[in-house]
Amino acid sequence: MKAVGYQKPQAISQPESLIDITLPDPVATGRDLLVEVRAVSVNPVDTKVRASGAPAEGQTHKVLGWDASGIVKAVGPEVTLFKPGDRVWYAGSIARPGTNSELHLVDERIVGHAPKSLDFAQAAALPLTAITAWEMLFDRLGIAPGKHPSHKTLLIIGASGGVGSILTQLATRLTSLTVIGTASRPETQAWVKELGAHHVIDHSQPIADELKRIGFPTVDHIVSLTQTDLHFAQIVEAIAPQGKFGLIDDPASLDITKLKRKSVSVHWELMFTRALFGTDDMIGQHRLLNEVAALVDAGLIRTTLAERFGSINADNLKRAHALIESGKARGKVVLENWG
Repeated sequence: MKAVGYQKPQAISQPESLIDITLPDPVATGRDLLVEVRAVSVNPVDTKVRASGAPAEGQTHKVLGWDASGIVKAVGPEVTLFKPGDRVWYAGSIARPGTNSELHLVDERIVGHAPKSLDFAQAAALPLTAITAWEMLFDRLGIAPGKHPSHKTLLIIGASGGVGSILTQLATRLTSLTVIGTASRPETQAWVKELGAHHVIDHSQPIADELKRIGFPTVDHIVSLTQTDLHFAQIVEAIAPQGKFGLIDDPASLDITKLKRKSVSVHWELMFTRALFGTDDMIGQHRLLNEVAALVDAGLIRTTLAERFGSINADNLKRAHALIESGKARGKVVLENWG
């Protein structure tokens, strides 16, 4: 089968940072699905692993990619949730080879039935960010879904990126929160507003001052999706007493004792945790993805696909990685079919 991988971690500008390769076809066993991959999207985790992660012992190449949509080709003997021919979407496991391959093995418990209303590229834009946003909003922060009256507020720092684009939609469509998104450029600010944010502020300015400018001296919940270390002093100032703070990035250091005075709780989200540790509630991601698919088909949630980068090959994936690393991506970058 065709695949895209690398032999050693390198900067994306290097010729062999990603290369086209041929690998043996995998075989489904246990609860695994063998999926014909039709589309993939690129996330910051792809670029971070490519820059630092070597192939596993005994492997000549490392294959990246987590978001995927495709068709089930075969199933392992213990599979009960899917059958060959099903259209699926998922975000995979960081502990296994990635989706930048024509055929891919994935545990059925972290796979959902793809939305009927989306093509493969539109569907591939959503799984990783939808799982991350859903788990952050409902599992980590404990926000109650529903439109019961509430004066609670949510600030999303970095709302125009992949996770921010879906988190903005979930929070505005499914909860009673007043949602404030941050973006620093006119085009990304317009994108966040289009996705449903009630207010948009500029995180290149002091965030606490920006919030006060629009009438919010503090906010109840803050989710930081990027550059948390740079924004942390402003987060400490802006969050309300007994608020909740969530993050997904990897600051080199973070002095959370500064949140003690306000009794703020801290919540880290990594959507790979369930698959990585085989948690008892691992099947929750299957159910979550099916629920998001239903919301998409009902017109409540839209795909966050922003750019189609052509067929799945090393050259196009290099371009996608470079864009993600530039910090200028809006929504999701997707590649589809093999060429």
